[in-house]
Amino acid sequence: MGTSRLTEETLSKACIQHFKAIEDTQYILTGKWRISIIAMLVFRKMRYLELQRLLNGIGTKMLSKELQHLEINGLVSRTVRNTKPITVEYELTAYGKSLKPLLDEMARWGTAHKKRIVKEVGTK
Repeated sequence: MGTSRLTEETLSKACIQHFKAIEDTQYILTGKWRISIIAMLVFRKMRYLELQRLLNGIGTKMLSKELQHLEINGLVSRTVRNTKPITVEYELTAYGKSLKPLLDEMARWGTAHKKRIVKEVGTK
């Protein structure tokens, strides 16, 4: 009786909790641009126009919307510098930086996947 055993019920609850946690993560990171924005800000803070230039194809409204979403969720901070003209910089918060291991793993997987696909195409 001192030994805990996984029962179908506890496993099912664990699976549901696991799935819900993944859904929560997806909510924050869903979309074409959010992960790319976070990945760029992992390395350094950037001005709005820098981000827009690097994110090939993103419009100004979309970038503003995505940055606002990331800021509301505590992943990105926005700093307005009192310069002429006014400069707005974005950087990851400490909480946002906690996504770095996930991004690193995504990059590793993407690199391995690309090699696999290139190898498969090369053998056909």
